[in-house]
Amino acid sequence: MKKHTFMPNSVMEQLSVGILLFNEKNALVYINNAAEELLDISERKAIGAKAENLFETARFDINKVFQRSRQLGSKVTEHLVPIGHPVGTKRSVSLSATPLSNNSNDDEEELLVEIVDFNYYLQIDHDEKLLAQNELATNMLRGLAHEIKNPLGGIRGAAQLLSKELNGDFSDYIHVIIEEADRLRTLVDRMLGSSELPNHQYINIHVILERVRQLVEAEVNEKVIIRADYDPSLPDINADKDQLIQALLNVVRNATQAVQDGGEIILRTRIHRNFTIGDETRKLAVKIDVIDDGPGIEKEMQTKIFYPMVTGRTDGTGLGLSIAQTNVQRHSGIIEVASEPGHTVFSTILPLEKAG
Repeated sequence: MKKHTFMPNSVMEQLSVGILLFNEKNALVYINNAAEELLDISERKAIGAKAENLFETARFDINKVFQRSRQLGSKVTEHLVPIGHPVGTKRSVSLSATPLSNNSNDDEEELLVEIVDFNYYLQIDHDEKLLAQNELATNMLRGLAHEIKNPLGGIRGAAQLLSKELNGDFSDYIHVIIEEADRLRTLVDRMLGSSELPNHQYINIHVILERVRQLVEAEVNEKVIIRADYDPSLPDINADKDQLIQALLNVVRNATQAVQDGGEIILRTRIHRNFTIGDETRKLAVKIDVIDDGPGIEKEMQTKIFYPMVTGRTDGTGLGLSIAQTNVQRHSGIIEVASEPGHTVFSTILPLEKAG
């Protein structure tokens, strides 16, 4: 079945609102890009599908909405309509169905359906707060680093002078002082992340992910399964290869720690449309999901997990995810997290084009 051409595609494909057109038998004849993104389905698979197969029907009857809209001959709107998603994630949309003619006697007319992600504006607000928190934490760390590194330099220098004055006496103790001063300085530098400017070049994100997978698979035991679910059509991104490898390596290692006693990790890539972060909007972005079936992250910890020195593990430093977030933000992107027991997703979103 060919894609319906009831209105200019060039206009429809630019909308952030999902648009679908159903025929008189409630079969889909048109879907725009935004709707494909919301329903996480390709046009090829969607065209011809029945409405009830696109929306969750256990708690919601889409056919009744369509019937009511046709009978009234006007728009009918429903909020918090559940839609299924792969890997078990649930989402809700606001849905409006409008008959394409006002003939209330016609129960078999086409229906125009608009869907808007109910969580879209909540996510924008969440991301803005996340960026503000990360900026605040980074500024605090810079000030703290200055206050720490200056006296550390003095302690190290004094220890070296003391070693000369004592002619080698108590060298073991002096060596400990110098080593610990160096260790603390290294720790502070790690908290701040790399100071090098990104070396941007065009590269396929899957080259980076395969390198990350190779490194992590060498570290984990056979009980941890790492599976790839890549979209081969993704274009190259303009990025610093080393910084993204470090960022994604930290995220994937975090996932392996959640399933270290056995479990599955999925590395999933998809195109992401109409991506807004702060006051910037990007039409296209690459979305990298790192999904694990571990115990999940507590709700309270999800709002703090990207802070430096914050960790839910007794043996953790709390630096891995903070460095990952900083590296991704250097690429005008962001890392988001959603978690519940048995299903945690860290989503790294990297824009493909300049802000617009």
